[in-house]
Amino acid sequence: MLDTYSQSLTTAKTVIKVANINHYFGTGTLKKQVLFNINLEIKSGEIVIMTGPSGSGKTTLLSLMGGLRSAQEGSLKILDQEILGASKNKLTKLRRQIGYIFQAHNLMTFLTAKENVRMSLELHDKYLNQDINAKAKVMLEAVGLGDKIDYYPEDLSGGQKQRIAIARALVSHPQIVLADEPTASLDKQSGRDVVELMQKLAKEQACTILLVTHDNRILDIADRIIYMEDGKLKSDGVDVVAKVN
Repeated sequence: MLDTYSQSLTTAKTVIKVANINHYFGTGTLKKQVLFNINLEIKSGEIVIMTGPSGSGKTTLLSLMGGLRSAQEGSLKILDQEILGASKNKLTKLRRQIGYIFQAHNLMTFLTAKENVRMSLELHDKYLNQDINAKAKVMLEAVGLGDKIDYYPEDLSGGQKQRIAIARALVSHPQIVLADEPTASLDKQSGRDVVELMQKLAKEQACTILLVTHDNRILDIADRIIYMEDGKLKSDGVDVVAKVN
């Protein structure tokens, strides 16, 4: 008998489908293959963690799925759109449907917390006739920064900056959130708080999270864990926990 999670996957929509993806860096004699025949499907509402040694291709694969790099070989469908060979305009539109959270926060230092979050809404025409300041404020309150909305990043801790990054990624209600080492610069408790917050907000918004991490302390938030090594998908499933511990 299938458990509840397996049953939910049988009816959930596939939002990321990777088929026979190969990827290379460099050209000519310097050309080096960094991804080898990657096949992967991620369903709507899943929280998936991708882990593995440094240099295993995790961030490269994440950047392909986020439309931040151009796919070279194989098939890569994001939200039912084939992005192999996609135009810059198509990739730009796709990126607006994805929330990104990076290790370095990537906040605009000359903007307040509210202004950083509001930037994400300004990319979407459907929000421009709404009160985007109010929406940004509500989102910052949801991540526990309601009293910091007018603070600049330099006046905030690492954990608080990452909370702003989460608010910015989720405020436009994306269908997919991609996070690259979101806890790497945080202490244990701050890192835990950040991923639990991501988990809570994502479940409330019914979006998919794909999170790249070396942090074994947060593996338990995942519905599924993917293990990569030497540019290859070595394991795909919850049994991988034993491998990375």
